[in-house]
Amino acid sequence: MTKKILLLTGDYAEDYETMVPFQMLQMVGYEVHAVCPDKKKGDKIITAIHDFNGAQTYSEKPGHMFELNYNFSDVNLKNYDGLVIAGGRAPEYLRLDGRVIETVQSFANSNKPIAAVCHGVQLLTAANVIEGKKITGYPACAPEVTMAKATYIKTEMNEAVTDGNFVTAPAWPAHANWMASFLKVLGAKITL
Repeated sequence: MTKKILLLTGDYAEDYETMVPFQMLQMVGYEVHAVCPDKKKGDKIITAIHDFNGAQTYSEKPGHMFELNYNFSDVNLKNYDGLVIAGGRAPEYLRLDGRVIETVQSFANSNKPIAAVCHGVQLLTAANVIEGKKITGYPACAPEVTMAKATYIKTEMNEAVTDGNFVTAPAWPAHANWMASFLKVLGAKITL
């Protein structure tokens, strides 16, 4: 039986932070269901490309149209082995949806692996599931992490932090470390 991963994303999620984990996890054999509340399988979200080009914050450019492959309303949380939360601007509005918060809480309460990148930590803070944990994310989210009674870990943009079932990273340059760490927490074994 193929293991399943739930990927939470939404409009203006960061392009790489949606597409890369979606493809990487499929590449190693997981079935990945990309979902967004109030959208159905076949609907598309518009993504945004965030880049670091010398300004005091990231810049934003239009991304791709990413096609969802599953209905959020059909998700049975018991069927999933892990959760991935894309960053970008989507978490800002997704955290206002009670069903999304319940989804994050269910994974956390079941001690299932959760990978959040960039602003994806906003779903972790809104769900109140990271108290006492070491968490990283986009630096602008540090105050939220601290207010959620977690320890914000400042890292390089290409590093990831693992604490128990939580694997977090500051932005898309960390994909290799973030996904490698998530696969370890999932118990995946890749041999060459």
